[in-house]
Amino acid sequence: MKGFAMLGLGKTGWIEKDAPQCGPLDAIVRPLAVSPCTSDVHTVWQGAIGERHDMILGHEAVGEVVEVGKLVKDFKPGDKVVVPAITPDWGSLAAQDGFAMHSGGALAGWKFSNFKDGVFADFFHVNEADANMALLVDDIDPVYATLLCDMMPTGFHAAELAQVKFGDNVCVIGIGPVGLCAVRASVLSGAANIYAVGTRPNCVEVAKQYGATHIISYKEGSIAQQILDLTKGEGVDKVIVAGGDNDTFIDAVTMLKPGGIIGNVNYLDGGEFVRIPRIEWGVGMGHKFIHSGLMPGGRRRVERLMSLISTERFDPKPLITHKFDKFEQIEDALMLMKDKVHDLIKPVVSF
Repeated sequence: MKGFAMLGLGKTGWIEKDAPQCGPLDAIVRPLAVSPCTSDVHTVWQGAIGERHDMILGHEAVGEVVEVGKLVKDFKPGDKVVVPAITPDWGSLAAQDGFAMHSGGALAGWKFSNFKDGVFADFFHVNEADANMALLVDDIDPVYATLLCDMMPTGFHAAELAQVKFGDNVCVIGIGPVGLCAVRASVLSGAANIYAVGTRPNCVEVAKQYGATHIISYKEGSIAQQILDLTKGEGVDKVIVAGGDNDTFIDAVTMLKPGGIIGNVNYLDGGEFVRIPRIEWGVGMGHKFIHSGLMPGGRRRVERLMSLISTERFDPKPLITHKFDKFEQIEDALMLMKDKVHDLIKPVVSF
């Protein structure tokens, strides 16, 4: 089969590989629509997970089942399915502890383009198909359903990590596709004021459409100070970190009330340490909590999020800004994510 791969650090290209084999619990899927992610950029050009050679990229795909293992109960060839980016081993002890995304070790539930070939190929392999795929409902276009693989579940997990509840004042730092999903998740969780931090005009417009009440620009000075000024020095109840770098936690901790929670889903791709301001953190005793995690993955989460699209609680259309219709254009779509063109939110390749 043909696939678009990481050849080594800083290098990508098309390669030929043997097609994956199907185990008794597994499935082989042909992609119908795929989307590159900033994580692919981190992996190839920042070396965030280390050296990889001839590893097919991609972890966001909606596809058609071509083969299932003999023990698979709920899927058959021809089914259209959404496959989440995180495909845990659900029988693991980590899953039984409630942390399936870390089955096999830290982040090891993230298999595509990490420990095995990803979805930018003629075919890809899904472990534990009954637990890691969801049937695509008829009223959702595969193009928009790609958001169910990673962007939407990660953004909603950010609101879960921050434990957003009704009446909370929330700041969302970073309003790329994940942050925008976190804005909407915060609204659906009952947040009152939502302060969205970002500057790109199309992202700002979608943030407002999704329910942000205030837009904060880092170009206008310290975002923490802007939040403190708007809240009369009190700060916010919850902070969601969906962008930035290792120093972003300085602002997040500073703008957070005592007793508040930071929910981080940002992929930190460099440096050795995360900086937390000592005084603003209450010299270690301020009851300012940091919850950070990889989204859980799995079939049930995708099904529940899909229902929000079907019932029009969540509109995915504004997030897809660039569409391609040829398999070979996966490379073009990935380069858009790398170069961060000004009007980009999320590209999708369908074929």
